[in-house]
Amino acid sequence: MISSAISYWRQSRVGCRSVRFYSADQAIKTTGPGIVRNRILPTVKREELYRPVAHPHTCTVIGAPMTYGQPFVGTDHGPEILRQRGLRSMLTALGWRVEDLPDLDFDDATTHKPTAGIGNVRNPWLVGKGTEKLAKLVSDTIKKGRFPLILGGDHSIGIGSLAGVLSARPHTGIIWVDAHADLNTPAMSESGNMHGMPVGLLMEGVAPSEPVPGFDWLYQTFRNRLPPDSIVYVGLRDVDPAERELIRDLGISAFTMHEIDRYGIGNVMEMAIGHLLEKDPNRPLHLSYDIDAVDPVLAPATGTTVRGGLTFREAHFVAEAIAQTGNLASADIVEFNPTLTNDAGADETAELTLQIITSLMGKSII
Repeated sequence: MISSAISYWRQSRVGCRSVRFYSADQAIKTTGPGIVRNRILPTVKREELYRPVAHPHTCTVIGAPMTYGQPFVGTDHGPEILRQRGLRSMLTALGWRVEDLPDLDFDDATTHKPTAGIGNVRNPWLVGKGTEKLAKLVSDTIKKGRFPLILGGDHSIGIGSLAGVLSARPHTGIIWVDAHADLNTPAMSESGNMHGMPVGLLMEGVAPSEPVPGFDWLYQTFRNRLPPDSIVYVGLRDVDPAERELIRDLGISAFTMHEIDRYGIGNVMEMAIGHLLEKDPNRPLHLSYDIDAVDPVLAPATGTTVRGGLTFREAHFVAEAIAQTGNLASADIVEFNPTLTNDAGADETAELTLQIITSLMGKSII
């Protein structure tokens, strides 16, 4: 009886009620009465949103199929799957003009002789050369007045996203939605995987004084760094010991799953956004959303799952709250890997990823 009650509570908390999404316009509940529809409807106050973006609002979709920042092949499938499932039509239904660029080619760097790494860092040359391309494209897109929507790929693409954003808008506030802090450096990292280093390589007082092989560009044309008070974490629940010390020592604002359980996601997002906009209410915001922030019951198709993550509604509310500020200017969504689960798990994760994207891009219930 007790185990059944716990199971029922957990399924209710994560929103796992056998919901299966079949299209952009409709979701069918397969148990219980009634039909749930997931209509792609724009907010009626769209003119108040995305203020840093030039009119008419144009979203530039950038496919960043990086897979070298972690050990599992498959994250490179993410951008194409999201497109095939109707991403472009969803964005246009929300009122965006859409520029959909070809995926970046991250494999051409394999023709060069990889430079030796430092410590136990893996594939620094491949990740470095790939993220340099992304940084240039993100920076150019922002300077054109457009909204870069970057589709990963593993979270090492955050190196390029952050570098490009900080180059074009150094004052940008960052909201990092993730189970992990990604604050490692090659000298700190336990695994050597670069998807755990994007914040660390760009953070003031943390970034290495000398370039990691393949990252000379971070010390030449993209030299802006992220102040510790310009980032807020949401959803942390698996943080390395060295990262914990840095978060505390640098006074970085971090809302773990403990704070979400204690205060509720509404209060957490109010505090997170308030921290970034306290001094400048017009400050542009960048959202980096790792799908592993969501509970793996809902999003199993990702490489570093950790139990006890965001529920279905919490995952959406995070995106909705940031969009409603009117300050959102760029975003990336990462770590969807359809090869790491069965077909049903891949399908569910893909659909959830699309729904989170539409929520951050202006979808509204009323």
